[in-house]
Amino acid sequence: MKLFQYCLFFLGLTFFGLGNAIAVKVKYVGLHPWEVLNVALYQHFGLTIGTWGVICGLILILISLFAARSYISIGTILNALFIGPIMDFFLWLDILPKATNTWVDYLILLSGIVITGIGGGMYVAAGIGAGPRDGFMLSISDKTGLSVSQARMLVESLVLLIGLILGGPVFIATFIYTFIQSPIFQLSLKFFKGVISRTQNGLSFKKSPSNDGLKL
Repeated sequence: MKLFQYCLFFLGLTFFGLGNAIAVKVKYVGLHPWEVLNVALYQHFGLTIGTWGVICGLILILISLFAARSYISIGTILNALFIGPIMDFFLWLDILPKATNTWVDYLILLSGIVITGIGGGMYVAAGIGAGPRDGFMLSISDKTGLSVSQARMLVESLVLLIGLILGGPVFIATFIYTFIQSPIFQLSLKFFKGVISRTQNGLSFKKSPSNDGLKL
């Protein structure tokens, strides 16, 4: 069962990285606040977009270790280390649709958001651990007394402001990103939790004592 959970977890990370890579290809229409920051840092200091994602993730984990260590797990660290390189890999392959500077780019972005939402639901449902950003939001919520949603809005607004100051790609899609991604994430999470539950029940049934030896 644990193997299945890890397979689902890494498949979710792959989907998440792929979705981010697709979105970056049409970044001029706007990106999620965290990706706005990663792209801005890449444009100013080099390295890769994914590398900055790893650096930011590890910084958040370090802060969370001091603020609320209970939200850090092996899954949190794996999330921070793998999503960025996965995104860079898909960008390096150069097989993703390129910006057309037409309305088609909004469909490309939408596909990226959907894939990212599905991937997020998958890796969270796997139960290996939350991502570094989620853990950071929860730790901020604990320390400040804010609700998780309030902590998320506060942090992402600050991240967006920094990304904007650095010249990151902020546009229309930036402000509707979460409203599209969150429902897809919730549906994906519910679906894959059901898959895991059915898998666990199936394994439990197989392990139950057999009645083959009973006489009728």
